[in-house]
Amino acid sequence: MPAVISVEKLNKSYADGFQALKDIDLEIRQGEIFALLGPNGAGKTTLISIICGIVNPTSGRVLADNHDVVKSYRAARSVMGLVPQELSTDAFESVWGAVSFSRGLFGKPRNDAHIEKTLRSLSLWDKRNSRIMELSGGMKRRVLIAKALSHEPKILFLDEPTAGVDVELRREMWKLVRELRESGVTIILTTHYIQEAEEMADRIGIIDKGKIILVEDKDTLMQMLGKKHLTLNLKKELDQLPEALVGYPLTLSADKLDLIYTFDAQSDDTGIADLLKQLDHHNIEIGDLNTSQSSLEEIFVSLLKDNA
Repeated sequence: MPAVISVEKLNKSYADGFQALKDIDLEIRQGEIFALLGPNGAGKTTLISIICGIVNPTSGRVLADNHDVVKSYRAARSVMGLVPQELSTDAFESVWGAVSFSRGLFGKPRNDAHIEKTLRSLSLWDKRNSRIMELSGGMKRRVLIAKALSHEPKILFLDEPTAGVDVELRREMWKLVRELRESGVTIILTTHYIQEAEEMADRIGIIDKGKIILVEDKDTLMQMLGKKHLTLNLKKELDQLPEALVGYPLTLSADKLDLIYTFDAQSDDTGIADLLKQLDHHNIEIGDLNTSQSSLEEIFVSLLKDNA
């Protein structure tokens, strides 16, 4: 897939000397869901703000759909929609009025059919005549998404879109994001909910201290960095590990009925066969066993520790 966003040698420094972004190089492919992860203060919002033309870079270049976001601001901004973190809406305006006005801001001709389709897809149609101040927090966030989609952008930025949203609404939004991707819209998502990235993203970028430390396909990342865990359910409680097993990547559960063995699934020798022999040698009987893989959250935390 061709790149719809291209970031080259991007830097952002402030008057007090703080460097928020450091030599960022990044390409986002057309039609993908790209999740940008990082701790607070890592530079996620600054990067999105520069791409969207809200903040000027100190140096470097950003192209959005082949438009320079500084030199061709209007053309670049017209292909992008942004859903910010803050619930900043026109409190006294109706839902229909706010979304229609957003479309007009981008110079788009009136299109009631598109506005209706957008509101229906976000379960806002029944609220179209309601003033925004009367809506719940979750509904207000849907209005922000509707406003961002009002001018039919090719690229949609979702900056913490489900912050403060209940689980049911979060899953509805995930469904909507997938539908948008299927229609050809490129989605860039920042989130503190690692499960959100694991659920939806095609690729994942991790930013820390203003630098991109990793960009990878989600599935490849899980295979490359994810450790597998073999849980051995014991027939009898085990008070402590025999001395011969202390050197193994093995932990005993709090209830003393499970042994958890961590191994690299990509390795030619996982060590499982040798472990089972040792357990048999020490008369430790196994009732059942199962495997699981590290979650994206565990991988994320591990990468940040390595970058500390």
